[in-house]
Amino acid sequence: MKGLIYNALPILSNRTRAKKICSFCQADLTQDRPKIKQILNEEEAYQPQPILATYHTYDLLVMLQHIRKERSFYYHNMQILRKAPSEANVPEDINQEGQKIYREHTAQMRVIEGILIDRMGYYPKRVDNKLLGALKLKIKRSI
Repeated sequence: MKGLIYNALPILSNRTRAKKICSFCQADLTQDRPKIKQILNEEEAYQPQPILATYHTYDLLVMLQHIRKERSFYYHNMQILRKAPSEANVPEDINQEGQKIYREHTAQMRVIEGILIDRMGYYPKRVDNKLLGALKLKIKRSI
């Protein structure tokens, strides 16, 4: 199979931008690939799934690390409130709000894990600096 040449066929889309399609696999050659962002904002982790799916896998892992850390913080606070003596008189609405935020973090964590499963076939149980550093090194080597 040496010397195969794949022709890119130009196709005009609705946006009048010419698409280049590989004649072998029909892949869109003009489609942009996600790039690693230099700076991620905390709020970016809380976007809807279609928007999160456009992020680079490395960025998704950084977001997952952040959300898991926030979720753990709220879980520990809920445990402290649960174990607090009855004399502390902690208002129930504070506890309810903490539980609501914990459930939202859990749901968003599951969304990001789902995207990672689609891309990698699994999601890491632990996202630490060692994992992120190794992935960044692999990415730099492949460029």
